[in-house]
Amino acid sequence: MDNWDEVKTAYQVARMGTVSGAAEILGVHHATVIRHIDAIEARLGVKLFQRHARGYTPTDAGEDLLRVAQATEDQFNQLVGRMKGRGDDVSGELVVTSLASLAPLVVPALSEFQSMHPGLIVRYLTGDRLFRLEYGEAHVAIRAGAAPDQPDNVVQPFIEQEVGLFASKSYIERRGKPASLDDFADHLFVSTDDENSRAPFSKWLRATVPAEAIAFRCTNNFCMREAVLAGAGIGFMARWEASRDPDLVEVIEPLPEWFGKLWLVTHVDLHRTTKVQAFLSFLKEQSKGWLS
Repeated sequence: MDNWDEVKTAYQVARMGTVSGAAEILGVHHATVIRHIDAIEARLGVKLFQRHARGYTPTDAGEDLLRVAQATEDQFNQLVGRMKGRGDDVSGELVVTSLASLAPLVVPALSEFQSMHPGLIVRYLTGDRLFRLEYGEAHVAIRAGAAPDQPDNVVQPFIEQEVGLFASKSYIERRGKPASLDDFADHLFVSTDDENSRAPFSKWLRATVPAEAIAFRCTNNFCMREAVLAGAGIGFMARWEASRDPDLVEVIEPLPEWFGKLWLVTHVDLHRTTKVQAFLSFLKEQSKGWLS
């Protein structure tokens, strides 16, 4: 193909479904979009779109072009992400992603690392979706659970997070403290609202106590912690997190099967860059005091 502008235009028309929508995205006049579509169809000798009153719908040939253009855009975005991470100094952006619940540990480390490198802009991304390292969405990911197995990622063991069962002092004053697992039937629990949660402690709780005993259910760890503090029931919490609040009491000795592993994940193209290596070394050193 001699004219990639025409391919790009056809791609945006397929995405937006209208000439005006594609023109706005591309920053060109709608007449330019029409001219590009006519030209590429003439060059290829096929119709890429069905024209109708509501806009443009890709034909089978148009769908083929859309898939190729999408792959090309993805590869370009991936290249840009990798290029942003290159360099021989610790400057520019450092993008780190983790579970939001790890923020009390990660944020102070990021703040100190940034103060050591004044030219650095830190972006700390949390959320439910998995940020894609292969597209340059983050330089370093801290992930929980089974070892990540995405291709082209470098995965390193990080720390094991100990998890325990805690209740507030007000809950214990009101309902008592279970002496053993046999007493769980007489207590209320706080847990996730996701019945398919793969967290080992959530699976254990669902298998151990009656469903009706899980009387307070939340969508994230922050809300579960607040519910436990409010006395709504007994709930799981990272032991380092619970140790920060004197109102929380650990109700039984923790079981190793509740614990979860954390992993440091980087993309192979960025793993050896000065910035990423400097941060990984710093974070590993900082983490030595996290769980003590």
